[in-house]
Amino acid sequence: MRRPRIAAAIAAAVLFAAVGVILALTTPWHPIPEHVPGGPVAAEPALDFTPAEIARSRAFDSALTPPAYARLVLGLALVLLLGLTPLGSRLIGWATARVRRWPLRVIGAALVLTTVLRLAGLPFAIWSETVLRRYGLSTQSWPEWLVDQAKSLGVTWTIWSMTLLLLYWLLRRFPRYWWTGAAAGAFALVIAVSFIYPIVVEPVFNKFHSLPAGQLRTDLLAMAQRDGVPVKDVLVADASRRTTALNAYVSGFGSTRRIVVYDTLLKSPPKRIESIVAHELGHAKRNDVLHGTLIGALGVAGAVCLLQLLLTSPALRRRAQAGQSLADPRSVALLLAFITVATQVGGPVQNLISRHIEARADAHALDLTRDPETFVTMQHELSVRNISELRPDTLEHLLWFSHPAAPERIAMARDWARQNHVPEPPPLTRR
Repeated sequence: MRRPRIAAAIAAAVLFAAVGVILALTTPWHPIPEHVPGGPVAAEPALDFTPAEIARSRAFDSALTPPAYARLVLGLALVLLLGLTPLGSRLIGWATARVRRWPLRVIGAALVLTTVLRLAGLPFAIWSETVLRRYGLSTQSWPEWLVDQAKSLGVTWTIWSMTLLLLYWLLRRFPRYWWTGAAAGAFALVIAVSFIYPIVVEPVFNKFHSLPAGQLRTDLLAMAQRDGVPVKDVLVADASRRTTALNAYVSGFGSTRRIVVYDTLLKSPPKRIESIVAHELGHAKRNDVLHGTLIGALGVAGAVCLLQLLLTSPALRRRAQAGQSLADPRSVALLLAFITVATQVGGPVQNLISRHIEARADAHALDLTRDPETFVTMQHELSVRNISELRPDTLEHLLWFSHPAAPERIAMARDWARQNHVPEPPPLTRR
């Protein structure tokens, strides 16, 4: 067993080193030149948001933060309790006691654990949904919300079941070097999920239709053509049946890559819509989805190699009572604990990289439209409608923020205007 552990440790080190080097070299640490005539503009909320808007943002954040942190802490505590104590293996053993075939036991273990964790977090999800309703962001009825929760649980269970079936087949078939095939399989699975997600999973939660023919559609497609980004279609998601928030995004790559705008966004002035779509074109032009998918796939492959060290650790296996064989489905609880912790540890790094990529897409939108004033008003509208946190604290920034805060994005637009000799947008509160 010593040789496979050493090989797995070396493979994990190489893969994580590769991820680190690629991120260091490809992350747009400075999306616009650092030199700004007259010095960089301060990211000050009071310049563009009224005292009432700032107060509402703070109140909303204060109301939404407690259930978010409570759900995070409880989820981590529960998954560690199940994975690092005998409780998880006993629960799986009890739930699958009458099942003899190992594939069905693995599927049963995935169903039991995902359901237990979802039910444990349900009170805090209801708490958060209540806050969203109080502030007018959620438009769903409770039955509709519960249906969405059930759909989400079904998607989670399906992905987990497919992943675990492959993993445990490898564990049974190649007990010493299962992790080599699992790492390769994990790499391929991440890419496959990213490819099929837009056409398989997204329609489970939203209905999409092409943006109708008209001036807006013509202008958006013309802007994409001018930008050199192949776009066959712009889709509209029926987000209004769930929320009043504004959003747009790009998902998938290759033949599944598409730009999607919320139907709530269509009520905004056309120039503001063009500004946010120009941001999404920046993602498409840089192949940010494909790049992020490949980096994520490498990271997951490295994590699988680390998993070999975990599952062969005598101390952890004794504590979790995962069974005499690594292929025992009762070890699913230990596996889930490892993945949850690894995801949580990697989250702040992912958010840091994401914020810089989003800033580069902002710079692309400014280069494409050369309209920083509309960009500023669009960011203001997005923040006010979505009740975004304008000045997040350090922990919020680490855990939740995959985009720069609105005042940071607005300040960058003013920096861009100074650098490109374009009229600098005046503070919105002084107009």
